[in-house]
Amino acid sequence: MGAILSRMLGRLWGEKEVRILILGLDGAAIGFNVETVTYKNIKFQVWDLGGQTSIRPYWRCYYANTDAVIYVVDSVDRDRMGTSKEELHAMLDEEELRDAALLVFANKQDMGGAMTAAEVSDALGLGTLKNRQWSIYKTSAVKGYGLTEGLDW
Repeated sequence: MGAILSRMLGRLWGEKEVRILILGLDGAAIGFNVETVTYKNIKFQVWDLGGQTSIRPYWRCYYANTDAVIYVVDSVDRDRMGTSKEELHAMLDEEELRDAALLVFANKQDMGGAMTAAEVSDALGLGTLKNRQWSIYKTSAVKGYGLTEGLDW
């Protein structure tokens, strides 16, 4: 997913260097992927960190100087939504991410039984976030929809 997003970022954002973390319980990466895209003299660093249980404690090593977090949620996996909420809020409580914007991708919307964006928002407790800029979008990384709309935010 990091490669797709980094290409889109190169087309959408501008005027400064931006550092973005892509996190979630189970990312596409086994360890981590780092993509750097330069577009119109703007540098985007996109860090796609793995979401396996053994890797999550190391997320905090990458928090410094992060401008935005893209938190990817498996909208079909209702059983793990509580764990996803715990990890998200623990991460957002970190001082180094105090000013980072949050974009949640309610992913796998192309699959039957996917939770709506509103259901994912409720399950993650996004409404309780105070003093943080955040948004949530329905996406399908496989089909490629919803990603651009989220990044336009």
